Amino acid sequence: MSVLRFLVAMLVFVALLLLALSNTEIVTLRFFQIASHESPLAFVVFVAFAAGVATGLVAGAARSARLKRQLLRLRREGRTPVRPPGPHGALPGPYPPPFKPPQDAV
Repeated sequence: MSVLRFLVAMLVFVALLLLALSNTEIVTLRFFQIASHESPLAFVVFVAFAAGVATGLVAGAARSARLKRQLLRLRREGRTPVRPPGPHGALPGPYPPPFKPPQDAV
């Protein structure tokens, strides 16, 4: 299975390399008419891809850290004895008295 994965990865790499080598035209990037930069199209696409991957990794790391903090908090709270839930998920404890209509309404 690892040989198949390696072959697929090599095929994708070669295809992307040929795509990059065939797109060497110079493009101009303009930043709100403040500055401009000229570079090959393949480089611009690669930088945009790398920026997207970095953004995704940062977002994933932030979510993972938040979930880890939440798990630690829940584990700390789990050290206290947990009361069993009441009927239909209600917490046990004193229930409100049943509603009785006024006697003069009957």
